[in-house]
Amino acid sequence: MSTRESRAREWAERVRAGDVRAAARLMRDIEDGYPEATDVLRALFPYTGHAYIVGITGSPGAGKSSITDRLIAQYRKQGKTVGVVAIDPTSPFSGGAILGDRIRMQEHALDPGVFIRSLATRGSLGGLSRATSDITRVLDAMGKDVILVETVGVGQDEVDIASLAHTTIVVVVPGMGDDIQAIKAGILEVADIFTINKADREGADRTERELRTMIELRHAVAAPMDHDAAHRFFRTEAIALHVQDTEWVPPITRTIAIRNEGFENLVEAIEKHRAHLEEGEGRARRERARAKAELLGLLRERLVSEAVARLEAERGQLEALAGQIARREANPYDLVDEVVGRLA
Repeated sequence: MSTRESRAREWAERVRAGDVRAAARLMRDIEDGYPEATDVLRALFPYTGHAYIVGITGSPGAGKSSITDRLIAQYRKQGKTVGVVAIDPTSPFSGGAILGDRIRMQEHALDPGVFIRSLATRGSLGGLSRATSDITRVLDAMGKDVILVETVGVGQDEVDIASLAHTTIVVVVPGMGDDIQAIKAGILEVADIFTINKADREGADRTERELRTMIELRHAVAAPMDHDAAHRFFRTEAIALHVQDTEWVPPITRTIAIRNEGFENLVEAIEKHRAHLEEGEGRARRERARAKAELLGLLRERLVSEAVARLEAERGQLEALAGQIARREANPYDLVDEVVGRLA
């Protein structure tokens, strides 16, 4: 065994033993893309797959962070250990996370049964950071019973969480604009549970009625009406995954996070969905979907990196090539064909 492998195994054992410093350093190195972090992830992989992952998504201002905070408290009451991955917007100055979620969850900061990690989006679309899946794997290897993943809140296309989480909670609030537009949003198609937060506001009843109408329409059609085969091919794995589970009807719960109301019902809904998945093939199907999405993501990242390196080695720096394309001295199609031909 090489020194590098030995160091990775030692590091992995420290993480498995619950060493917070070792885990925090590993998460930092994962986010920064250091190769040593991948070595540790390889060593940790056989010890993962036990934690239950709950995704919390919804529009900005819906109260996702407050709901996450209250769910931590509920699970800690049950004696369960909790990991939290909070995706924050990226600072335009430092490139790091704006730690809004850490501020909201301060009361759990000193609890040894809770580990909270904020991640920056770093330009990623779909509501998740590229490192999110690996960070959840580290928390899983640490022995956390439940992992809560709170997305950044980017709006209608924030569906990537559905390919990572076992249960996806979509948080909505009354009076957040055109309800018909919300019903058309792709984000609502991936919900396993709907939560109407700030349910003491005027319009909560109307919001629930419209959600129920949407759920009925969704289950009246077994699959979305795709325009053509190409559209079906490019449909996200997240949405395809949820389309398959036609036996589960998403419940609608109500919460008032500021008063800590409704969270017993929300946890009960999560546990019912977990039982539903584990009674049949649901959980295994979601694990396969997660594995597929992760594999494709890693392949995409590796191939793009190698392609760019090959392009720069043979045709010059990327910035210079971009200038040639902008001046119409070269076209991007021929350059891509050239690089792909050499990689094949």
